This record gives sequence, C-alpha cells and structure tokens, in this order.
Amino acid sequence: MAGLNRFVDVLRLFNERKPDWTIQEMAIATEVPASTVYRTVRELVGQGFLDPSIEAHYRLGAAIIEFDRRLRISDPLIREGDPMLAEVLDAVQVPCVGVLARLYRDQVICVADHRTQSSAVETSYERGRPMPLLRGATSKTILAQLPKVRLGKVVKAAGQDRTLKDGMLSELALIRRQGYAITRSEVDPGLVGIAVPVSCPEAAINASMSLIVRAADVSESTERRLLMMLSPVADMLSRKLRDCLPAALA
Repeated sequence: MAGLNRFVDVLRLFNERKPDWTIQEMAIATEVPASTVYRTVRELVGQGFLDPSIEAHYRLGAAIIEFDRRLRISDPLIREGDPMLAEVLDAVQVPCVGVLARLYRDQVICVADHRTQSSAVETSYERGRPMPLLRGATSKTILAQLPKVRLGKVVKAAGQDRTLKDGMLSELALIRRQGYAITRSEVDPGLVGIAVPVSCPEAAINASMSLIVRAADVSESTERRLLMMLSPVADMLSRKLRDCLPAALA
C-alpha cells in the first residue's frame, strides 16, 4: 500500500456495516503493518477525513461532507441533471424512483436520486452506492455507449464466459440502436427499470437517467409513456453538458 492508495484503502473500509474501526482492525483488513496504518490515520485525521470515535476507534470525518458539496456544485452532470430529474419526478403519475447514474471505475454509481411523494418503491439504487455493472437498465444503458474495444474489456473483466459475453454484447448493441433499455427484476425483484442515455464524450461523461417502478403499477403503455417523458429530458441534459464545455473543447 503506497502513495494515495494507502489513504483510499483505509477510507474504503468504512461503511454502514462497520462505521468505526481501530488501528489494529484496519491493519488486519488492509494487510499493512499497524505502524503504517497509524501514520496514515494520523494524516487523515489531521485533514478531517477521519475523526476519533469511542475507545480508540475512528469514523469518517466532516471533510467528506465538504468535498461532497464541492462535487455537487462543480460536477456538470449533477449540477445540471439533478434539477431536471426532479422535474421529471414531479410530472410522472406513477410511484417511482428517478436515478441519474454514471460509470465509476468498474461499476456504476448513482449520483442523484429523487422519489415521488409517498413512493412505495424500494430500490437498491441510492446516491453514492456503487451498483452492478452488467445488470439493470441503468447500468446497461451506460455500457451501451462505450466504444466497442473498451466495452469488450469491461465485459471480459467482469468474468463473463464466452457465451454470456457474446449475449451481453448483442443486448448492448440493441440498446444502443434503440436508445433505451427496459429491464425487469434484474437488480431488485418486482421492479422495472426504464433508462435512457446521457452522453457527453467530450467531457468523458457516460451516464443514464432512469425511472424505477414496481411491475405491479405499470403496463406496457405506461412504460412507453414514461419512456417518452424521460427521453427528451435526457437529450436536453446531454446538450446542456456539451454547452458547459470550455470553448476549446466544444
């Protein structure tokens, strides 16, 4: 564990299952000497990324919140897309969750989400939570935008055998041609995902805008209506992202 990696490896230990860690626990989990972990934690505490907790434990610090705010106001996808997603949710007449997501390392991560009032939809998608790369309309719509060479590497890295890989690539090619994806129960049982692409290759943004609804609440005609509401908004967001580019890149 060297350089920036040692700081990130420590920070990634903290989650909802275990929000507090001791130096020794971190050393065991990262397979790094406790003395090295101690120096790393000391620096993270000094910069506010970790805070001392009870009985020699540590928890995430307020610097995370500071940088979250900076991301919200500086990332064009979030800055432009979050209010547009909220407007879509105000217009739909079906209980649902709206999701704006983007490619993140070898996963897909939700960067904004909204719910209709009194929504009974319980989905795994929530802001900041990495999600499966090869399942669900939200992820597949993002993958379908990738150049063929990169897409092949991503699917191969996910551990797919040749038959599954070929089937996945064919499905993604279809999604790319038709400009949307609709999947059923691929991530959460009983839920339907309807997703359309949000793309700005010039800014390295491969994203999607999705509506997640209960299968019991929709018919094929309802799905088409929701898709027709979603598509123009996502297209407008893609145009806005291009408009945000510096003049030299536009």
